[in-house]
This record gives sequence, structure tokens and C-alpha cells, in this order.
Amino acid sequence: MKKATLIFNPRAGQLNMADKVQPVADFWRKRGWRVKMRPTEAPGHAIELARQAAEDGEHIVLAAGGDGTMGHVAGGLAGSETIMAPLPVGTANALGRELKLPRPQLLDPDAPLEASESLMAGRVHDIDLNHIQSDSTSGHALLWTGIGADGFLVQQIEPRPTWSKRLGPIGYSIQMLSVLHRLPAMRAVLQVDDQTLEEDLLLILISSARLYAGGLIGLGSEAIMDDGQFEIWLFRADELATRLGPPRVGLMARYLTEVQLNIQGWDSGVINLTGKRVVIETKPMMPCHTDGEWAGYTPLVCEIKPKALRLLVPHTAPASLFVSPGVPLADLV
Repeated sequence: MKKATLIFNPRAGQLNMADKVQPVADFWRKRGWRVKMRPTEAPGHAIELARQAAEDGEHIVLAAGGDGTMGHVAGGLAGSETIMAPLPVGTANALGRELKLPRPQLLDPDAPLEASESLMAGRVHDIDLNHIQSDSTSGHALLWTGIGADGFLVQQIEPRPTWSKRLGPIGYSIQMLSVLHRLPAMRAVLQVDDQTLEEDLLLILISSARLYAGGLIGLGSEAIMDDGQFEIWLFRADELATRLGPPRVGLMARYLTEVQLNIQGWDSGVINLTGKRVVIETKPMMPCHTDGEWAGYTPLVCEIKPKALRLLVPHTAPASLFVSPGVPLADLV
């Protein structure tokens, strides 16, 4: 029998998605799958549930939630034969946007069923993961690791209260605006493979994806999910931004606008590198996040784990995201 576990976050997204999970399970069951349903009960619980599913020999884990839930499930499945099938139902669905999967909207609450149909006809790709190690945490990132500005925002905002999640991106924006005036800067020493850099920075972003900030900002890159290397983005703090809070907000807004428009090449404040291993030390210690989830403080080591996750993607996913062509799900299970 084809075996699947559906891991879902009952609090994901601005809609109440718990009542959408049962129809998804029924969809897969009608097509010959035995489906176990496993709700997450606390932060990080999805990692344990996914790891147990892999140990039980499940063919697929259906990951229903936002980018944080996706990242946790990916971490639990890292290095196993179990395939992750993403069902984006969160407020931030960058992976869903990246793969062109249907995402829940007020006028289209049945998107998880549409995504399931697209995934069932999809292909399995072996993609890279980011293994993160610090004094306070160890784990994996699926899409990004951020140190500095976005790590600070996640630290201040997450876990989000129910009212904010109900309002979706609007709620997130309200919370974000309340803490932007305290955006920090840092002195950072980075070793990217054999290269060492020392800079005053607002943000260090280590990415395996082309989209950022919940999928709303394109990184203007050609990142590939299975090429065995990261993209590293460094956003400099100038002297004024290092001393004063509010100008940092304007500076980050300028940088992200340039990146979105793919015109950052003229700006020496934006540095773009590639690498396989990144060691980061900062003064002061800075907050970090992985896939939008709080991940402790610097110092931090990020190391690429090539082809560590088997990911099911729909036919809508851009072929340019991958080096390898992938294998149809029907040929594997």
C-alpha cells in the first residue's frame, strides 16, 4: 500500500485551515493512499513528526502549513527516502509561490485540493538543504537563513498572536511596523568557503531560493535548488545607519527595492556571493531565523547538504529551478 502522513499546522494562515485538511486526506485516500493525519502541537513538533514518519517507512509526508512548517518537515526528513509534498496553507507561502502551487485565497479556499492534484501528477527532485549549527541550535533550513534585520523581526514578532494570523499579511505588517525603529546593525566577520570578509552589515541572507520575504520579493537571481551551493546576500550598513536607527529602515528598503528590480549591481552596499560553507561571527551577537522561524543567535555555521531532501514538485514548477530533471511520482511509488 502507498503510505502517507499528513502533517498540518492547525494555526497556519489567515483562514481556519483545520477543516480543509480532511478533504485533502480523502483526496489521497481515494487514489489508493493510506493517510495518517498528524497535527502539530508546539513549535518544532513538525520535525519530530516528520522524523517518525521517515522511520516508519512512509512514502510521502504531506506538509500543510507555511514556510516554517515546510522547513521543519524538511529538517525531519533530511537524509531519508521519504518524499516531502508541500501544501502551502500559511500566511507566508514562498515555497508555494516558487513552485507555482495553488495557495489559499479568500475566494479560493479549495487550493489545497488543487495543489494535491497538481502534486500527484508531479515529479520528485533531490534538493539541497542548509545545515545550521550554533551554540544554541542545530537543524536545517529549506529556503533561507537570515542574520540581522530579518532575524530581529522574527525574534520580535514570532510566535504571532491569533489576531495577527487572522489578518494575514496585514497583521504581520502591523507588528513589523511597531519594531522597525529598533532595527539593528552589526560588525560581521564571514568566511565563505576560502574567502574572508569583515563588514558593517544590516542583514546576512543565505538562500537556496529565488523568492524572499514570504515570496513577495524576488532576489533577482538564478538560484538553483539542487546545484550544491548557496547564494549569500550581504547588505551593508553605512556610517550613518550604524549610528542611527530610522535611516536603517530606509537603507534596507532601498536595497530590497534594488534587488527586486535586479538593479543592485551598481550599488556597492549589496554584495552577492555563492558558496558551500559559511561561518559567521558578529558583534554584538545577532538574532537568526530559518525559514521565518526563530533560530537562536550568532556565531553560526551554515553548510550545504547536497540532495538531502526528496521534494515532490508540480509540473508548474519552473524547470530552471533544478539541474536534474526529476522522476515522476508514479515511477517511484
